[in-house]
Amino acid sequence: MKTIAAIVAGTLFLTMSMALAQRAADGPPPELVSFGPPSARPLLAGTGGDTWDRRVRERGWIIREGGTWHLWYTGYNDARSDSKFLGYATSPDGLAWTRWPGNPLTAEGWVEDMTVVKRGGTYYMFAEGRDDIAHLLTSTDRVTWKEQGDLDIRQVDGRPIAAGPRGTPTVWIEGDTWWLFYERADLAVFAATSKDLKVWTNVGDEPVLARGPDAYDRYAVAMDQIIRYQGRYYAYYHASALEDWAEWSTCLAVSDDLVRWTKYPGNPVIPVNPTMKGASSGMVVHDGQQFRLYTTHPDVRVYFPSPR
Repeated sequence: MKTIAAIVAGTLFLTMSMALAQRAADGPPPELVSFGPPSARPLLAGTGGDTWDRRVRERGWIIREGGTWHLWYTGYNDARSDSKFLGYATSPDGLAWTRWPGNPLTAEGWVEDMTVVKRGGTYYMFAEGRDDIAHLLTSTDRVTWKEQGDLDIRQVDGRPIAAGPRGTPTVWIEGDTWWLFYERADLAVFAATSKDLKVWTNVGDEPVLARGPDAYDRYAVAMDQIIRYQGRYYAYYHASALEDWAEWSTCLAVSDDLVRWTKYPGNPVIPVNPTMKGASSGMVVHDGQQFRLYTTHPDVRVYFPSPR
C-alpha cells in the first residue's frame, strides 16, 4: 500500500510535469519571436576596399551600456592575411555605427564568432580562433584585449574532449558558475561549466541541442545567445536546412535548467531570406523599450518588433 508521503510526492511530480508541459505549449512571449523585416541596408559592413576589414563575417556581439551601444565584429581581407581580426564600433542608438579609429584591436592571432560578457569591471570575450578552437580574451576598457589562451574543455570523466572544432562559444553566468555552450562542426551543441575559467567540464557528453528532426535545422545548429526572461532561459541559434549550408535561419529554444532545451514549435523565428540567404548569427538587445533582433553575418542588420 502506498504511503501518504508517496501519494503526495507523486501528485506533486504530476502537477509539476503538467505545469511544465503547459508552459511549453504556451510558447515564448511574442516579443521574443515576432520581428519585422531586416533593415534595407546594412548598419555595418565590410568596406569592400583594400582594408583589413574588406569583409565582415560570423557572429559579432552587441551590448548597450547607458547611452552607448558597443559592437565587436570580425573583419578580414584574404589578399592581406589569412587570419581574422577584431574590430570595434560604437553607436548612440544602435543604428548609426562609427568604427573605432584604432581598429583592428588585434594585430595577430584569430578572433571571430565572439560573445562578450561583463563581470565586475572586466569584459570577457569568448571567441573562435584558428581551426574553430574557442579561446578567451579579457579587457577592462573594451578596446585593449589580453589573450588568455584556448579553452580547456573536458568530458564528464575529466578527460579532454576529442580533438577537432569547438566553436561558436556562447557563455552564461549563473551565480559563481560559468556555462559554456559550444558546437562541434555545427553538428550539435554541447554544454560545459567552470568555476575558474581554466577547466571546463561537460555537464553531459551528449548534445544539449541537436539537429532535426524538422527540416529547418536538419544539417547545422550553432547557439548564438542565451537570455533569461520571465523566469526562463531562451537560446537563439542559427540553423541550416541544406547540406552545403548555403542558407541560414534564426531559431529559438527554451529551457528551465540550461541543460534540457525545447525547440520553439514556430521555428524559424527569422526564416531564410531569399535575398539574404547567408544572414545569420542572430541576437536580441533591449533598447530600453523593446527587444531588437540583430543578425551580424555577412553584415549587420536590425529587425524591429512586428506590430501587434
